[in-house]
Amino acid sequence: MLLTRLEPLDQLLERYRQELGKDFTGYRNHVYRVINFCNLLINADAQQLQKLVIAGAFHDLGIWTAKTFDYLPPSLRLAENHLDEIDRSEWKAEVLAMIEQHHKITAAPHPGSLVESFRRADWIDVSLGMLSFGLSRDDRRRVFSAFPDAGFHLRLAQLSFKQLLIRPWKPLPMLRL
Repeated sequence: MLLTRLEPLDQLLERYRQELGKDFTGYRNHVYRVINFCNLLINADAQQLQKLVIAGAFHDLGIWTAKTFDYLPPSLRLAENHLDEIDRSEWKAEVLAMIEQHHKITAAPHPGSLVESFRRADWIDVSLGMLSFGLSRDDRRRVFSAFPDAGFHLRLAQLSFKQLLIRPWKPLPMLRL
């Protein structure tokens, strides 16, 4: 079953509509795709879904709020502040690890963890489904069909090219080994 309406996620993203500007729909759809891929990988329970919503909303948001392609630190700060705001400091370690390691090239330290599943889900989306981590082609197609790209991957390519021109020694600062 696809998760097509997550009110807490929509409320969180709405708070950043102005910063996201014309990229709002593309980013929203990216987050929904990542959460759906993650859910298909692990069949998230209610608490895991709440954590996915928070990590999903903030994982790339620093690109727009801090206007930088070195966005992990500002994204982490946004998530940490939100967790304090909703009195969920006990979730910080896991949610912040999900954000910090979502572009990790190698597996997260704990196989089967929410951190690793989130990392895999983001890679499925960023690779446009070329990486599957065991998800069927039909599942990937259903998610991509339900949440169209809306220019998100083009925007990432533009930002990557700009970063390459500005800082050729650090073209993809968010990647981790």
